[in-house]
Amino acid sequence: MRAVRKSTHLSRQLLAANAVRHSSTTASSIKPLTSVLIANRGEIAIRVGRTASEYGIRTTTLYTDPDARSQHALSSPYAVNLGDPSAYLDGDRIIQIAKEQGCQGIHPGYGFREPSLCAQMYRSRLDLHWSAMEGYRSYGKQESKDIMAAAGVPCIPGYHGSNQDPGHLKNEAAKIGYPVLLKAVKGGGGKGMRIVNTPEEFMDQLASAKSEARNSFSDEVMLVEKYITTPRHIEVQVFADKYGNCVALGERDCSIQRRHQKILEESPAPHLKEEIRQDIWEKARAAALAVGYEGAGTVEFIFDNDTDEFFFMEMNTRLQVEHPVTEMVTGEDLVRWQLIVAEGGRLPLTQQEIEQRIKQRGAAIEARIYAENPDMNFIPDSGLLLHMRTPKSTPTVRIDSGFVAGDEVSSHYDPMIAKLIVQGPTREAAIQKLRAALEEYEVAGPITNIEFLKRICVSPDFVAGDVETGYIQKHHAELFTPEPLAPEIYAQAALGLALQQISTFHTDPFSGPPVTAVGFGVGFQQREVNLVEIPADGKAEHKPTTIHIRQTALTKFNITVGNKVYNNVISTFASSSNTLTTFYPHSRLSSTFIRDEDRLTLFQQGKQYRLQLAMPKWAEKALGVKDVTNSVLAPMPCKVLRVEVEEGDEVKKDQPLVVIESMKMETVIRSPHDGVIAKVVHGKGDLCKAGTALVEFAEAESSS
Repeated sequence: MRAVRKSTHLSRQLLAANAVRHSSTTASSIKPLTSVLIANRGEIAIRVGRTASEYGIRTTTLYTDPDARSQHALSSPYAVNLGDPSAYLDGDRIIQIAKEQGCQGIHPGYGFREPSLCAQMYRSRLDLHWSAMEGYRSYGKQESKDIMAAAGVPCIPGYHGSNQDPGHLKNEAAKIGYPVLLKAVKGGGGKGMRIVNTPEEFMDQLASAKSEARNSFSDEVMLVEKYITTPRHIEVQVFADKYGNCVALGERDCSIQRRHQKILEESPAPHLKEEIRQDIWEKARAAALAVGYEGAGTVEFIFDNDTDEFFFMEMNTRLQVEHPVTEMVTGEDLVRWQLIVAEGGRLPLTQQEIEQRIKQRGAAIEARIYAENPDMNFIPDSGLLLHMRTPKSTPTVRIDSGFVAGDEVSSHYDPMIAKLIVQGPTREAAIQKLRAALEEYEVAGPITNIEFLKRICVSPDFVAGDVETGYIQKHHAELFTPEPLAPEIYAQAALGLALQQISTFHTDPFSGPPVTAVGFGVGFQQREVNLVEIPADGKAEHKPTTIHIRQTALTKFNITVGNKVYNNVISTFASSSNTLTTFYPHSRLSSTFIRDEDRLTLFQQGKQYRLQLAMPKWAEKALGVKDVTNSVLAPMPCKVLRVEVEEGDEVKKDQPLVVIESMKMETVIRSPHDGVIAKVVHGKGDLCKAGTALVEFAEAESSS
């Protein structure tokens, strides 16, 4: 602990020098806010608007053409269209709108837009309370670390200089020692970040990180840092006012990550010794005071599980996505605190009062609900939300969402649908509550990470609190092992199809080649349905399962699935709620049944199942369906950034073929097997829909 402890005395001196007695604020120092522009989208825009409206502050929201019918655009009568999908980053336009709308302040929410927008506001000398609300200083990562070191805050070894020559960066990496972490100076959210394990892969990883940084932040300046092999990501929520008061509102452990981006956050951090907890709070306050900070900020540390040392990473001058976790364990509204500071007020609570609240309120955990496919390296998904049912909100179960059923998850933006936050008297109780709430969550349309989050909640090491940022990779086999589908799943899907059709009489949702025999009509009939499980990873091939279903009365059926026979099954379907209720001889099952053309989604006993009507080969040929067996398909709507192969190239399994971009994230499409490239279907700059062929392989010659 020497690296952490040696600066404690200096930190305390700094805190003492900046401490100001917590006293009432004079009325003359208060400048009430009456109108605020929210320069963000989705759930955070709704969340900020909710608090502002509660205190009588008029809000103006912004939206782009793809977001015209989004919930945040509809949340305020004062809404302005920015037009182009990328216009949320247009600082000049946002400032102009704020002036036109008579807004006194701009709230950025969170995200990547505030540094450039803040600088533009400062140059414009606009009195929009920005400096009080979010801090108008936007320190670069090198400057931040220099300031922190001077304030006694421990910093991780690394190179943060201006020489960006690739060879120089590689030499610096060698001095630091592998593995190293490449990070975009203006980065965030895991974008522009790569782990480099060996000198041989340095240049490729650097090129990839720079490219992603350019696309996300219009800046490719990188820093190189020592990568700690068993790290935890622990951050401290700080708040400061203009009178020198600065408090730490507890810490958050954000170690469960994918693509260097958080998906589960909790407070307090598990298994953190109390003396270390107090020390990390003190260092976070020292960091904020060292830069004369005002407003909400988050000081992020990397914690070494092996040594119990922690190091400063960066300070985010904004609310974080995971701020509701802190709100749950303190009972405070942090947006309200922002407004108080923006108006010139003092912080509502002292450090002692905050610590007392944290001791009383137990633990909280947040799960981010993303439209993404964990089984395909968490690639983002998009599309229409056909169905969405959320857990019931209570004082200890909170849902911050920017979507409702019928909304579109756009491929232009981050794929986060919502945040689910729970609170319990202990960490164990909070995990149990989170697991139960996730089992109530239903989303049909885009693939989500909900099933994956459920598996984490029952992972023994997570339950025990043994977490690190490499948790998902370390527990890959446990978290990604598929479970075979029970016969009742296929039976329920077939019953859903039958009852949905029966309820519409002459309308035949079974029409088309996937189903043989005639459809159900007014009379009692029988048929055969072929269903196949949709592979989660897009690669595994499942054989179709045949279900024979015979209607014997209005709501009574005999069903055969393989060698399983269910006779005298009574089943009903409520179309208003999409609920299918079936009484089998051995049990009752209730399912939510959603059909989207030939795709079926079932939610049953806390789990989601995705099936597809299997099309016979003769039908594919008759309809002219193109065989894509030898094609590599776009896994999502995307733009082609680079093509790494040419026609006639011989490639090996896992060799990069195409690099695509979707939702500001780069994804490398790799070869599924050895083979020869017959055709490059799409080139650099092409926009492709999900399922579009990117590369075609030559057919393998059959051996005689």
